[in-house]
Amino acid sequence: MERTTAKQIFDELLNMSGSKASVKIKSRFPGGRNVGGKYRPSDHSVTMYLDEIKKQCITLFGSLEDYERLLRIVFAHELGHAEDSALSELSDRYDTCESELERKRIALRIEENAWDYARSLVPDADIEMLDTVIYYSLQAYRDAIAEETAREIA
Repeated sequence: MERTTAKQIFDELLNMSGSKASVKIKSRFPGGRNVGGKYRPSDHSVTMYLDEIKKQCITLFGSLEDYERLLRIVFAHELGHAEDSALSELSDRYDTCESELERKRIALRIEENAWDYARSLVPDADIEMLDTVIYYSLQAYRDAIAEETAREIA
């Protein structure tokens, strides 16, 4: 039943967005990190990791009550990567830049672009939840930039 519900959410957002990305559903992200979704440009696919999103839901909101809403938000973010016309150019810049600070700024821009797109797909009723998820999602990127900036200044 859970995968059926997830597929319904994904199909709805794919229709809303007009995206042609393919979707794969798995339980866990390999490698031990808590990653809810991953976009792969090479085959224009999004893989969603349902158990990881459950862990995120419990960590951020204390229960699984909002799991389906969070699933929608995370998938909308991954579609943001899939539909980001600047992603290829940003990825190239990321791979070739010589400054660690610039690399971290590019990584943040890639994530911000995906979240900006997600906002257009998430219902108004979920905006407060979306803002919370965005805040925590981007916090590590912003902290890394602050630390690198401090290193460069010192």
